[in-house]
Amino acid sequence: MSSAPPTQQAPRISPRLVRRGVVAVFIAGIIGMIVSSILDSTGGAITFGLLTAVAAIALVLVTSVSPPGALGRDGTSVVTDERVAADLETRVAALVESGTDEEQLRRLVTRAIEFGRGGA
Repeated sequence: MSSAPPTQQAPRISPRLVRRGVVAVFIAGIIGMIVSSILDSTGGAITFGLLTAVAAIALVLVTSVSPPGALGRDGTSVVTDERVAADLETRVAALVESGTDEEQLRRLVTRAIEFGRGGA
């Protein structure tokens, strides 16, 4: 019996969307605290303060549990320097010509890139 690896499903709600919503609640809470304070509504200011505190905690949690790239820091937003890419490819080709196993070398380069992006 072979066990197939589980397929990853796309999240139903984007972490980026949740984060934007939490930021909106955070900003609305600050505005609510200011307006409540101007109107001398201590209860309202405390309520909006608690709402803002919960939004701040939610913002930290969403940011910390989001997978790499889910908040806009993915590979599609990175600008590739063509000169660096060409230099890397030239160096890989030189090592392959000198007898290095190309598949192993390309795996090593891929892992080095993942490590550099913080995904090791």
